[in-house]
Amino acid sequence: MTHKPRHAGQAIVDSLALHGVKRVFAVPGESYLAVLDGLHGTEIETIVVRQEGGAAYMAEAHGKFTGEPGVAMVTRGPGAANAYVALHTAWQDGTPMVLFVGLVPIADRMRESFQEFDPNAWFGTQTKRVFVLDEPGRASEIVAEAFFAAKSGRPGPVVVGLPEDIITKAYDGELTAPISVAEGAVSPRELEQLTAALAKAEKPLIYVGGQRWTPDAAAAITRFAERNGIPVAQDWHASDRVPFTSPANIGSLGYGRGAKAAQMFDDADVLLAIGALPTDVPTDGFTLRQRPDAVNFLVSIDTTLRGRSGAVSSHILASPVAFAEAVEGLDLGRTADWDAWRASGHEAHRALATIDDDELPATAAGTAHMSAVLRELIERLPEDAVCTIGAGNHTIWAQRFFPTNVFPSQLATRNGSMGYSIPSAVAAGLESPERLVIAVCGDGEFLMNGQELATAAQYGVPVLAVVMDNGQYATIREHQEQHFPGRVSGTQLSNPDFAAFARAFGGHGETVTSDAEAAGAVERSLKAVTEQRRSALIHVITDQKISLP
Repeated sequence: MTHKPRHAGQAIVDSLALHGVKRVFAVPGESYLAVLDGLHGTEIETIVVRQEGGAAYMAEAHGKFTGEPGVAMVTRGPGAANAYVALHTAWQDGTPMVLFVGLVPIADRMRESFQEFDPNAWFGTQTKRVFVLDEPGRASEIVAEAFFAAKSGRPGPVVVGLPEDIITKAYDGELTAPISVAEGAVSPRELEQLTAALAKAEKPLIYVGGQRWTPDAAAAITRFAERNGIPVAQDWHASDRVPFTSPANIGSLGYGRGAKAAQMFDDADVLLAIGALPTDVPTDGFTLRQRPDAVNFLVSIDTTLRGRSGAVSSHILASPVAFAEAVEGLDLGRTADWDAWRASGHEAHRALATIDDDELPATAAGTAHMSAVLRELIERLPEDAVCTIGAGNHTIWAQRFFPTNVFPSQLATRNGSMGYSIPSAVAAGLESPERLVIAVCGDGEFLMNGQELATAAQYGVPVLAVVMDNGQYATIREHQEQHFPGRVSGTQLSNPDFAAFARAFGGHGETVTSDAEAAGAVERSLKAVTEQRRSALIHVITDQKISLP
């Protein structure tokens, strides 16, 4: 394909279009004006965001939601620093994203120029690649290389530095076509070894998560598990690979997980991990499944198995897509043998996901149970609702109770990064405007990027935020009480009227101070989102003493 844009900035934009990019998330800066100029009048939508951390989170969430790299654009120095939080999220979560960062002109390097920094020094340890465009003729090539690096193998973040002067120079070359990404494969011998191990197993378990999934792959793995009666545990904050209601589902591992799921994960005599690995959180800090003789078949497209712990019986170098194709129709003929094993895990998962009034602890006057609000919400959800989650104790309510029955339907951070819930909800709403998007937030977490409700309003993305307000950084308070009981320090918050905050952005706001108010607040909020097409926020005042469901 031949194209002769006016300048390298235009070549970058044309290359993004060639890669199927529909939108970029940006905070403008004078350092990359030529790229902004290239975006003018194109079909690529420029989503103007209020803070670089929000823009980069949106790009990361887009990568999780679609499997294609999300694109963020920020300026040098402070802008790049603000975006770093999402790079770390994408690095630990294995999410494809590309961050374009404006840089000082080449002649100004190493002179302590305004907002100058070294992108390799800053980002080299937390990205798959760092590119700096020093030749205008390589603009399109570097875009192609950046997208390939972000998507291939274990996905991750890539940074492209754009010197202010270089992107204004003429570009006369051809555009570089996208580079295809390998899915890997399952060899006949590997499939035979896996089949033989499962044929002898008494307690097999499938463990799923990670990236490189598609709706078709998730559906195929669900059919494989259900057809063979093998229970499935899902990685922490990856609860949408197998439907919540599937008889094979035994719940998720990680923080807030059920004891039964962890026990089955540890006790399984054959573990088939697809996309996910036995990393820190699901193994309870590298304590579960650490036996040297454990039988672990690890299906991962990552050649390094980064983060893996425990034994490796076989590493099958394949993405979930390739593995799903390999086991399509495979029937081991042992469903009845494993029925009791599977059913016990699923029943425990269902029990954990049930909100029982009799089990709710007494709550102080003027406060409500987060569980009561979520129950009213869940009863009214469509099948394909999307849940976005930040980080903190509030996430356990969403992880435990929110039904994720289609893929993708959960966006969350596995690196525990706060401020993610609202930006990720905006990204999901932009990509799938027909779906209801629910952001479950904590009071501390929400105010880290709650201003992105302005972005939601500007682009007509109605999201429903449920903010749990217990006036504290509850996760840290919990650890504090464990290590230094009775010595509360540095964890207490004084919060604003979150419902009024939502109304200030043109949204609908509700405040819930008792369980009796939950149903009405949910009904009115859903009406605002689905019928009036504006965002809504439910401010739930909760008891500090009830930190977990």
